Amino acid sequence: MQVGDTGRDIQSVLLTTDITEDVVTEAVVSNCQLIISHHPLLFHGLKQVCGQTPQARIVEMAIKHDIAIYSAHTSLDCVSGGINTRLADKLDISDYEILTESGLGIIGKLADPIAYTDFIAYVRDILQCTYVRYTRAKKDTIQCVALCGGSGAEFIETAIEKGADVYLTADCKYHEFQDADGRIGLIDIDHWYSERHAREIFRDILSSLGVQCIVSKTDKTPIQLWQEQKN
Repeated sequence: MQVGDTGRDIQSVLLTTDITEDVVTEAVVSNCQLIISHHPLLFHGLKQVCGQTPQARIVEMAIKHDIAIYSAHTSLDCVSGGINTRLADKLDISDYEILTESGLGIIGKLADPIAYTDFIAYVRDILQCTYVRYTRAKKDTIQCVALCGGSGAEFIETAIEKGADVYLTADCKYHEFQDADGRIGLIDIDHWYSERHAREIFRDILSSLGVQCIVSKTDKTPIQLWQEQKN
């Protein structure tokens, strides 16, 4: 719980991946008393709430309109049925187990072997990513897939050690691509797209409680790609 009174009654909840000023405005317009997000608004403590930063303005707006804010984050990353389980299900990865001792990530298998390039296209189409970055895989045909929604580059070596042909995550750096190239098919997508299904999980949990759930229409990735206009 990041903002608001845990004891108040609510009728409507806005579900979002990130909390932005647009999202809070949407909650005000939609008459939602609670925003549930995956990513926390406050990673670090605020020293001032005077509107100098987006975070401070969001806190001010939420308090002014009596809107509570709750963020799941790691609790949804590590739980069975959470971010990584849902991501694996979307990609038809089965027979999976937890990738790391900390409870993060998934490793499992596709029903049948598939060409690595076809799997990259499949990821793009199923997750509707704006971009996909990748390295060469160790082999052209893959079946064992590891993944971690969000920033999971620290587990690349774990995926290799556990025999994954491919590792899907977000926010990888240049040297992480370099180290993985030819050792494992490293697939990197936009962080937001790797975790936006948190909203579906929230909706499924809350659907039996009689609370109106609204999936945010303004929640979106902040990353834009430059594309030349074609004549």
